[in-house]
Amino acid sequence: MAALLQHGLLPRAVMATEEALERLGILRAASSPIVVSTKVFEAFSDAETPQGIAAEIDIPKVTSKPGDHVFLEGIQDAGNVGAILRSAAAFGVSTVVLDRACADPWSPKVLRAAMGGHFALSIRQVDALHAEVERFRGQVACTVARDGAAPKGAKLAHPLAWIFGSEGQGVSQALQELSDVLITIPLRPGTESLNVAAAAAICLYEGIR
Repeated sequence: MAALLQHGLLPRAVMATEEALERLGILRAASSPIVVSTKVFEAFSDAETPQGIAAEIDIPKVTSKPGDHVFLEGIQDAGNVGAILRSAAAFGVSTVVLDRACADPWSPKVLRAAMGGHFALSIRQVDALHAEVERFRGQVACTVARDGAAPKGAKLAHPLAWIFGSEGQGVSQALQELSDVLITIPLRPGTESLNVAAAAAICLYEGIR
């Protein structure tokens, strides 16, 4: 909610508990919230530990932004999608493009996991990523489970696009073939893999080093 206001956007409506408004005083002046009891708020919240604030917002219009991109293929877990959006915003990515097999980027769980990252990004969901990757003008790096270059030693150039796939299937062969460099994060022997959100954070950090 604070990130929404920081980016000059206003919610359509806000419902909050008195306790939450005391923690975040800016919200009372900025959003004219409907104040409800903690019991009422917990009755309609879908979070296990609600923070006491809920808002109705307009999804920002998609804008074309230059700079680094992230492409997500088939990542169905909302928590992972949100965590990747959070990392993308933190490491200066301008645009995130998801295919339809990914979790809805504007679902409540993704919004919570991204911790305001949405409002620093241009986000769009498309039927297929192939054309979007082909359209990107810059270097394309794709994460693979094995036989790729270590991110620390790879020659990465900007504008840079990263492709991340689901833990089960990884990035499809078709998108791998559109990539300029394949990246594999070195792991200790006996370690099967990293969570995709953790892998994305490592790669995005190395991309700006």
